[in-house]
Amino acid sequence: MNLSPCKSPKKENKTIKVKGNTVTKTKEISTGMPRAGMPPPPPGVGLDRKRPPSQEIRTPQQIKTKRKKKIADKILPQRVRDLVPESQAYMDLLAFERKLDATIMRKRLDIQEVLKRPMKQKRKLRIFISNTFFPPKEAEDGEETVPSWELRVEGRLLEDAASARFCDSSKIKRKFSSFFKSLVIELDKELYGLDNHLVEWHRTPSTQETDGFQVKRPGDQNVKCKVLLMLDYQPMQFKLDHRLARLLGIHTQTRPFIVNALWQYIKTHKLQDSSEREYINCDKYFEQIFECKRMKFSDIPSKLQPLLMPPDPIIIHHVVTVEGPDAKKTACYDIDVDIDDSLKHQMNSFVMSTQNQAEITALDSKIHETVENINLLKTQREFFLGFAKDPQEFISNFLISQTRDLKTMTDVVGNPEEERRAEYFYEPWTVEGVNRYFYSLVQQRRLELEQALMMRNGGM
Repeated sequence: MNLSPCKSPKKENKTIKVKGNTVTKTKEISTGMPRAGMPPPPPGVGLDRKRPPSQEIRTPQQIKTKRKKKIADKILPQRVRDLVPESQAYMDLLAFERKLDATIMRKRLDIQEVLKRPMKQKRKLRIFISNTFFPPKEAEDGEETVPSWELRVEGRLLEDAASARFCDSSKIKRKFSSFFKSLVIELDKELYGLDNHLVEWHRTPSTQETDGFQVKRPGDQNVKCKVLLMLDYQPMQFKLDHRLARLLGIHTQTRPFIVNALWQYIKTHKLQDSSEREYINCDKYFEQIFECKRMKFSDIPSKLQPLLMPPDPIIIHHVVTVEGPDAKKTACYDIDVDIDDSLKHQMNSFVMSTQNQAEITALDSKIHETVENINLLKTQREFFLGFAKDPQEFISNFLISQTRDLKTMTDVVGNPEEERRAEYFYEPWTVEGVNRYFYSLVQQRRLELEQALMMRNGGM
């Protein structure tokens, strides 16, 4: 913003004659407000002066938009509530709405905090291991086909009554492979050799999930096989050293859970140093496990790392049978898996939901407009009620108000209505103004005479 210098008062020179001498009269016309200690401007002067422009000009639409954002605009004025007792029901609803909004906001914050932590629940995963034997058959050309067998590993989650109520039946079911990080099928080395006895599957970023795995091999003998399943823990879990596992009563858990259990053991057995709180005095079990008598809290993660190992895989022993009347054999195994809590999706949907926000905003706008109309009607009622009680006084006050508004709209400084009357100039300020005026004339005349004398003395 460019700042322009303030303008000094304009000076108008006027020549007049006083007893044959020529005197230059200087008349100041102020372009601003009177200076401090000076009387109000004389009548008729400054009618064309304008008020300084405001620093910020906002359109009525901007003001209306800004005012609509205020919660206080929903509140009815006290005069309206006194005039219409039924409006108290609306105020009660408004108070209930504020309480409800506060409760919903608090619940949203609570849910957001809960969603930051892993929400898991234990479910049963039923694994089906089946094998089918295909005996040799004669081909059309008279040759027999090679006997073979097929091993299939499949599974599905078992639905329980508690989770079935919250589960969406239309939701896509998880694939069997999504529960595992890797799967290895180890066959008999004596039958299939060292190079062909392992069948492996490992998860990669581009892995396509599947409902099961199958292995087909030639053979007509019973085959012992071992299925190793490595669960895909989310978040990662670790197996504890057998000494620490026996001490804490934990076999496999997440790192935060293990650290918390370790801290609970320290508090229970009062191992924290009483004078230096950042140190832990190890008991005989900690000395054997961590191999030190004293350690810092900050050293726990580094000392705990060698004691954490990958979790053990799930091992299932199975025999592929090719004998008996039934060529297809099936075995079932149930294992515990951790899956996301069924409520987590609903909680996340509640936090992220905005489907009702547009409707709420529209209703709020309608409430604001209704309250504005009520305030406008209240103003109109007071206007006509004042006119009905005392028309003469009301018209007089109304004209005064309109005159004040007209001055504001035209940016005129002064009061032309009072200045046109003679009584206005009999105010006490006129005496002081006249004295100041003549004093300025005398000072000006004195200055001119002194200058004239100095010029005369200099010439001599």
